[in-house]
Amino acid sequence: MTDLPHSPEQPVPARTSRLATFWRSDLVWSYRHSPVTIVASIVALALILMAVLAPWIAPYNPFNPATLNLMDGMTPPNSASYSDRYFLLGTDNQGRDVLSTIMYGSRVSLFVGIMATLFAMVMGVGLGLVAGYAGGLADAVIMRVADVQLSFPAILIALLIFGVARGIIPPNHQEGAAVWVLILAIGLANWAQFARTVRGATMVERQKDYVAAARILGVNPILILLRHVLPNVLGPVLVIGTIGLALAIIEEATLSYLGVGVPPTQPSLGTLIRIGQQFLFSGEWWILLFPAVTLVLLALSVNLLGDWLRDALNPKLR
Repeated sequence: MTDLPHSPEQPVPARTSRLATFWRSDLVWSYRHSPVTIVASIVALALILMAVLAPWIAPYNPFNPATLNLMDGMTPPNSASYSDRYFLLGTDNQGRDVLSTIMYGSRVSLFVGIMATLFAMVMGVGLGLVAGYAGGLADAVIMRVADVQLSFPAILIALLIFGVARGIIPPNHQEGAAVWVLILAIGLANWAQFARTVRGATMVERQKDYVAAARILGVNPILILLRHVLPNVLGPVLVIGTIGLALAIIEEATLSYLGVGVPPTQPSLGTLIRIGQQFLFSGEWWILLFPAVTLVLLALSVNLLGDWLRDALNPKLR
């Protein structure tokens, strides 16, 4: 009997193997077995896509005066207006479609929140690395400043920084620079959390053998921090950054609600809530309700994702 030729096993493609390993990882397993996290990620993704794609999917451009009709003002939700146009969530006092204003307002809120969180992250991580690695006077000065800042509510610090910046900027440039001033104020009010966390992690990492070996080899301290220490302290930073994004969105909405945030020409969710509050007791409840619900869903979903990421990256909670 003739033996059949032996056929070698087909090698598993590297890409398939990496995908299978990723699918079986602890992080993905934790995500797949957390229904709350799945729902929160779907809600957050839907709201983010709604904001990003607003110029293309919004029913109307609410900030184009040529498309507004004051006779359409105060149209209730799910009804036709005076000009026979349909508005799913109704209109405000100027005849602007509430759904479209929410889409465009979410763009401003997300942009300010993301940029402010990135600014606070870069500043806090940099100062935390320096404080934890250098120690001595640099550590004492940076941490004492952080302690003083943490003793005050972040919103008060943001109000102070926003007021000082608006006093420095010339009046004819204030409206154009309002968004960037808001980003600066919120970022400077939230860097201390990143600095304290990174400082503690850096003090642990600098005692390890790989850092000592790099020092013996004469590697520049900046390269040691960027190439060796920084990758090992990014886990807690990502968790704080995710939760900090939700807090930054709420702080931006609070400042805009108080009238010191973005200008009326670039309204955010906080500005829309402030406008809607003026008509709440006159019966036009939808002008306030729908922007407020959007803000709550956005902040809550991002916050829940941050809580899940914190638990998933903490081996003690597995």
